[in-house]
Amino acid sequence: MKNFIRIFIALTLSATLFAQAPAKKSAPRSSSVKPVASSAATMGPVALKGGKLLTVSHGVIENGVVVIDNGKITAVGGAGTAIPAGARVIDCAGMTIYPGLIDSSTQLGLTEISAVDMSNDLVETSDEIMPHMHVSDAFHAESDLIPVTRMNGITNAIVSPASRDTLPGQMAFIQLDGKDRDDMLLVRDISMPLNFTGSQRRNQSFANSRYPSTRMGMATQLRQTFIDAQEYMQKWDDYNKKSSDTSKDKKDAGSPPKRDLKLEALVPYLQGKKPVVLTADEPKDIKTAMSLAKEFNLKVILESLTRGQIMVDEIAASHLPVIVGSIYEAPDTNERYDVEYSWPAELAKHGVKIAFASYDSHNARNLPYAAGYAVAYGLPYEEALKALTLNPAEIWGVSDKLGSLDVGKTANVVVANGDPLDVRTDVKRVFIAGRDVPMVSRQTELRDEYSK
Repeated sequence: MKNFIRIFIALTLSATLFAQAPAKKSAPRSSSVKPVASSAATMGPVALKGGKLLTVSHGVIENGVVVIDNGKITAVGGAGTAIPAGARVIDCAGMTIYPGLIDSSTQLGLTEISAVDMSNDLVETSDEIMPHMHVSDAFHAESDLIPVTRMNGITNAIVSPASRDTLPGQMAFIQLDGKDRDDMLLVRDISMPLNFTGSQRRNQSFANSRYPSTRMGMATQLRQTFIDAQEYMQKWDDYNKKSSDTSKDKKDAGSPPKRDLKLEALVPYLQGKKPVVLTADEPKDIKTAMSLAKEFNLKVILESLTRGQIMVDEIAASHLPVIVGSIYEAPDTNERYDVEYSWPAELAKHGVKIAFASYDSHNARNLPYAAGYAVAYGLPYEEALKALTLNPAEIWGVSDKLGSLDVGKTANVVVANGDPLDVRTDVKRVFIAGRDVPMVSRQTELRDEYSK
């Protein structure tokens, strides 16, 4: 027994020393995987010449030219397009050039290692109604998942809190490169999720829980919250009118109402200045949630609707855009095997504007392949490409800057050796705000290290 203990101690010490010893051939982690200051303004104009241009907004240009300068697209055209003197010319013959892809739902920057709680900042469980929570406060710009994602041509994304709460907080719109987190957070509070699925009915087993355990409870809680926010908004409107009335003494206005961050956060949504992303799956949930949104005049973007096929005419009649994905979900027992694959095509056929989302972070790079599946099941190719680029840019209100290869837009441009929706295609270059982003990620570093 003593010999066994001695051997165990010796092995333990050896393992500890080995773990602490530096690897002899291990290269230091490249700083290029972290956001660095853009050099677009100092590198001068760049011309991408000879590639096939998928402009999205005005067709395909064979043997085209894209000129990038000072972070913007300054020229797009055929082979005869003028290239500025002194521009760095990149030969893109045989390549396909297209605008950076936009993922309309991720948790990039909020999660790192799923199994390690300290690296996840996804949802605040102290309350179901948390509209005053901002994912921008928790966004981690140095996440190793961001370079992995952008290396497949995704240049922008929506970052959303997890869907466990009915109103879990406000979403951010990010760019997947920048000198720091502030540079990457393009729009800090772009929208707010309103989740109305079975997964928000937590604590069903606790009779005295203050959280709803039924859909009736969820709807009632949401309705009361919006009514409270309307009253809060009215109190402030009344106070501001009295304060601005020059014919009266300011003392007559009284004291301002007490600030309530929860209700204050809802004001721009009740005013229709910002959209809510309404997530529901089953037809009965979709109807209830859409009725709530109509009751309070909310500007709505629909999301998920995985079982909404029987409501497609009603969805089309609403003229609301729909975010689709992840497309890989299994059908119900009473549904066709291809119901998820064909859903984007069905929506597009009915005139619904769609955008794709990965609903992922660790595998958000697979975003374009969901569109590829949808094409195989009836979605026109041009619509699939728009659903990754111009459509989400329009839905999120940034189409003046992103979504197509057009002069004046931000130079988020991808160069690949084939069709962006094909899994066999390799992305060769990614420009974000005109910066030629290094094609380096934690995964390429590990590959290079261990391939030795």
